[in-house]
Amino acid sequence: MIQVTRKDSKESTENLLRRFNRKVQQSGALSTVKAKQYFQKPTSKSERRKKAIIRQERKAVKAKKIKLGQR
Repeated sequence: MIQVTRKDSKESTENLLRRFNRKVQQSGALSTVKAKQYFQKPTSKSERRKKAIIRQERKAVKAKKIKLGQR
Protein backbone atom coordinates (compact mmCIF):
# COMPACT_ATOMS: atom_id res chain seq x y z
CA MET A 1 0.00 0.00 0.00
CA ILE A 2 1.26 3.44 -0.89
CA GLN A 3 1.51 5.94 1.95
CA VAL A 4 2.58 9.55 2.02
CA THR A 5 3.27 11.46 5.22
CA ARG A 6 3.76 15.16 5.73
CA LYS A 7 7.34 16.36 5.61
CA ASP A 8 6.55 19.17 8.02
CA SER A 9 3.43 20.62 9.62
CA LYS A 10 3.23 23.46 7.07
CA GLU A 11 3.06 21.25 3.96
CA SER A 12 -0.14 21.83 2.00
CA THR A 13 -2.62 19.12 1.04
CA GLU A 14 -2.02 19.89 -2.66
CA ASN A 15 1.64 18.93 -2.25
CA LEU A 16 0.63 15.76 -0.42
CA LEU A 17 -1.78 14.82 -3.20
CA ARG A 18 0.82 15.59 -5.86
CA ARG A 19 3.40 13.36 -4.17
CA PHE A 20 0.83 10.61 -3.67
CA ASN A 21 -0.24 10.70 -7.32
CA ARG A 22 3.39 10.59 -8.44
CA LYS A 23 4.08 7.55 -6.27
CA VAL A 24 0.99 5.76 -7.60
CA GLN A 25 2.05 6.44 -11.19
CA GLN A 26 5.62 5.25 -10.56
CA SER A 27 4.49 2.06 -8.84
CA GLY A 28 2.33 1.02 -11.79
CA ALA A 29 -0.54 0.02 -9.49
CA LEU A 30 -3.22 1.66 -11.64
CA SER A 31 -2.12 -0.01 -14.87
CA THR A 32 -2.16 -3.47 -13.28
CA VAL A 33 -5.61 -2.90 -11.79
CA LYS A 34 -6.98 -1.69 -15.13
CA ALA A 35 -5.46 -4.68 -16.93
CA LYS A 36 -7.07 -7.12 -14.48
CA GLN A 37 -10.43 -5.34 -14.37
CA TYR A 38 -12.04 -7.65 -16.94
CA PHE A 39 -11.42 -11.34 -17.57
CA GLN A 40 -9.68 -12.12 -20.83
CA LYS A 41 -9.35 -15.54 -22.34
CA PRO A 42 -5.80 -16.87 -22.69
CA THR A 43 -6.24 -17.25 -26.45
CA SER A 44 -7.17 -13.60 -26.80
CA LYS A 45 -4.04 -12.65 -24.84
CA SER A 46 -1.82 -14.48 -27.30
CA GLU A 47 -3.65 -12.93 -30.24
CA ARG A 48 -3.18 -9.46 -28.75
CA ARG A 49 0.54 -10.13 -28.31
CA LYS A 50 0.86 -11.21 -31.95
CA LYS A 51 -1.00 -8.11 -33.12
CA ALA A 52 1.21 -5.90 -30.95
CA ILE A 53 4.33 -7.43 -32.48
CA ILE A 54 2.97 -6.81 -35.97
CA ARG A 55 2.17 -3.17 -35.05
CA GLN A 56 5.70 -2.65 -33.74
CA GLU A 57 7.22 -4.10 -36.91
CA ARG A 58 5.06 -1.88 -39.12
CA LYS A 59 5.95 1.16 -37.04
CA ALA A 60 9.67 0.35 -37.37
CA VAL A 61 9.38 -0.03 -41.15
CA LYS A 62 7.49 3.26 -41.40
CA ALA A 63 10.10 5.07 -39.29
CA LYS A 64 12.88 3.62 -41.42
CA LYS A 65 11.19 4.82 -44.62
CA ILE A 66 10.72 8.30 -43.19
CA LYS A 67 14.35 8.37 -42.15
CA LEU A 68 15.44 7.42 -45.67
CA GLY A 69 13.18 10.07 -47.22
CA GLN A 70 10.70 7.65 -48.72
CA ARG A 71 7.04 7.58 -47.97
